[in-house]
Amino acid sequence: MLSWFSNRLTATSRGRGKLSGPVVKVATAAVALGVAVMIITVAVGLGFKSEIRQKIVGFGTHLQIVSYDYNHSYETNPLPYDSLLCAEIAAVEGVRHVQPFLLKPGIVKTDSATQGIALKGIDARFDTTFIASVMEEGRPLRLDSARSNGIVIARVIADMLGLRLGAPVRMFFIQNNGIRARRFTVEGIFNSHFPEFDARMAFVDMRHLRQLNGWADDQISGYEILLADFDLVDRLAYDVSGIAAAHSAADPRGILLRTQSITELQPQMFGWLNLLDTNVIVIIVLIIAVAGLNMISGLLILILENTNTIGLLKAMGLDNGRVRQIFLRVALRIVGRGMIIGNLLGLGLCLAQSLGGFISLDPDRYYLDTVPILLPPLVWLGLNLGTAIITTLLLLGPSYVAARIAPAKAIRFN
Repeated sequence: MLSWFSNRLTATSRGRGKLSGPVVKVATAAVALGVAVMIITVAVGLGFKSEIRQKIVGFGTHLQIVSYDYNHSYETNPLPYDSLLCAEIAAVEGVRHVQPFLLKPGIVKTDSATQGIALKGIDARFDTTFIASVMEEGRPLRLDSARSNGIVIARVIADMLGLRLGAPVRMFFIQNNGIRARRFTVEGIFNSHFPEFDARMAFVDMRHLRQLNGWADDQISGYEILLADFDLVDRLAYDVSGIAAAHSAADPRGILLRTQSITELQPQMFGWLNLLDTNVIVIIVLIIAVAGLNMISGLLILILENTNTIGLLKAMGLDNGRVRQIFLRVALRIVGRGMIIGNLLGLGLCLAQSLGGFISLDPDRYYLDTVPILLPPLVWLGLNLGTAIITTLLLLGPSYVAARIAPAKAIRFN
């Protein structure tokens, strides 16, 4: 019976001369547009954070183990490679890969320009997935038993110095006993659209840097640890730190190790990314507020236009609770229709952008060439449930207006 009355009121509100008809349509459109905008906002926000995090992690990995006296410069103190430490860390659940690395600053010189960069020495154990994903020309270094003279540089450095694929690169290194030179060949050019990292990093065979430093064949700057999920960084940083500390305590040479997470190494970048969450929350709150006000106004107009009907229902014995349920059913039907339309619109646009990338960006400003999309199912479900619950709570107030209408006054008013 209550369902029949709510259907009747909804149908009546669409009739001619009824103010509630256009208002209900506007309220439905407001909910639909609000849901679509919220879905797109969350998807773009999460996608942007994910893409930028992948680039930051691609250059620095999730965790690093370095010498305790590591001073954040590119001149590092040597550590002996410990296969037992690597095996123990690799066995930790959530750790995807462990690889050694070696850093050394140098100067690239051409006939027309000079540029300082940091060389990252890698070997065959290095995971080149990220570098391969941002390659524009050539390929990542192929490292085997023979020492490679190749170098992989960023597009911004190549353009600045006039270098191209296959071109020779002269590099100079300042040592305690003078200046030493090395000659490399450009084997690959990458472009992550992240100039803060591109302009200061290149990749070479680790064996060149060992020889320049006068290090033994097993000495490195530290270990890089890739995780299966970024959300595991804080927890696994604690676990890995405990393993590294145990190895330090058992080391007869007294070598101390320190574990650093990418959020500690790049606090400014992750602080900036965290501000995006605040922006998304503010947008969602504003959208829900606007949609909620439209729904409240629509329900109040519907109640006022049906004052006589409410009076008759109460005179026939319908209690206040059932009267409220009738109008809540009407309101929830409008909300449900709006949410269905909004989901179809929002998810459709997100899917189109994800597959086609039809909205492009200026990578020099946004670090990306297309608008990224990421919407996990649980986030989408939570967004819809939250919207439905909050909207329902907002509509409880107007339903009390209908319940407080006195039958005698309503019928006399008619």
